[in-house]
Amino acid sequence: MITNKIGIVGLGVVGTGTLKILINERDSIYNKMGVWIDVKKACDLNINREFEFDFNKNILTTDYSEIINDPEIGTVVELIGGDGIAKKIILDAIKAKKNVVTANKALIAKHGKELFEEANKNNVKIYFEASVGGGIPIITPLKESLAGNSILSIKGIINGTANYILTEMTEKGLEFKDVLKKAQELGYAEADPTFDIEGIDTAHKITILASLAYGGYVNFNNVSVKGITKITKEDIEYAKDFSYNIKLLASAKKFNSEIEIRVEPTLVKKTEMLASVNDAYNAIEVVGDYVGKTLFYGRGAGMEPTGSAVVADVIKLATETNYKDAPNGNYYYNINNEIKLKDINDSISKYYIRLKVKDEAGMLAFIAEEFKKENISIESMIQTSKATKDNNFVSLIFITHEAKEKNLVNALSNIEKNNDIDMKNSISLKID
Repeated sequence: MITNKIGIVGLGVVGTGTLKILINERDSIYNKMGVWIDVKKACDLNINREFEFDFNKNILTTDYSEIINDPEIGTVVELIGGDGIAKKIILDAIKAKKNVVTANKALIAKHGKELFEEANKNNVKIYFEASVGGGIPIITPLKESLAGNSILSIKGIINGTANYILTEMTEKGLEFKDVLKKAQELGYAEADPTFDIEGIDTAHKITILASLAYGGYVNFNNVSVKGITKITKEDIEYAKDFSYNIKLLASAKKFNSEIEIRVEPTLVKKTEMLASVNDAYNAIEVVGDYVGKTLFYGRGAGMEPTGSAVVADVIKLATETNYKDAPNGNYYYNINNEIKLKDINDSISKYYIRLKVKDEAGMLAFIAEEFKKENISIESMIQTSKATKDNNFVSLIFITHEAKEKNLVNALSNIEKNNDIDMKNSISLKID
């Protein structure tokens, strides 16, 4: 029996879940896959704590270099997160000729080119199934099950915190700030929720998926990212009236030799599957030229779902090491090919626009004229409130026909010059 010895660095939520699965399911994994996986060492700064499962505590250490320098350990599992010390640990492991498994989406999205370059140089592998979608298998299907397809588009809901907030706003008629506070109290949102609510976490994940699907690497700094902080319950309600739900949508779409990648709150038709993905669940829709539309759905975060994805990569590396059947193509995350991104200003879509304007004669005519100058045609318009003695501003809601993004940007820029329009409290959203 060949034993594959691994080391885990980081025993937070995901690291503990990974260790638990590898300990409790060791016999089952061997019976199914024919590999024996032995966690030789597990590193964390806090090892003198209670664990909810039994294992040999002698494997615990506070010094990650014990894992890096152990010649018997062939795979290092990095589960610290962030792009600080985690990056150093991964690079140290690679230089020590060890394979790496990680759930670190920020690191892969921002520094993937450097990491894979080093891995290629040292003839080792980096696997990262758990970096996108938690327990949802999406990385491996893109690399293997859908390899016979050219990927036409990817779009999905891949941040549980943002989706939970939008779901609560939709179902209970609450404002953003109230749901965010509740999410923090329940532990669904971090004390500093910026990465989740501003779309940064989602952008990390779609960057990884696009890099795999389109055979190269994406410069993360060029990805268009918008968050959900300006969404109001008014937007939610009027979207519903137009038969849409608002979702924080990540998308990557192929246009000839260019790829359009964007993250933004989007109106999704209620009849679409993604519109019904609620709470902290994730879903990713992949369209291939032969397979058509496929959907991957499940819990996008948590100790056991994400731990399950990490373990899948550990098993995959173990079977490849034993049977030498690993794919050797260099298409996926090709470090020699920077993917050319399409300028989103050239994209065409319908839009939802909410403008806060003074309730005065001539305002609607002024707005209509600015839209007309940029060839933006209005499909429908409603006024959602009445002016009062204390508040002379009302909301005007517009649904446009298809228009170029740069034309919309130009029109809104010109409209902003009118002091009787409050653009800070106005919003425009893409309609999918």
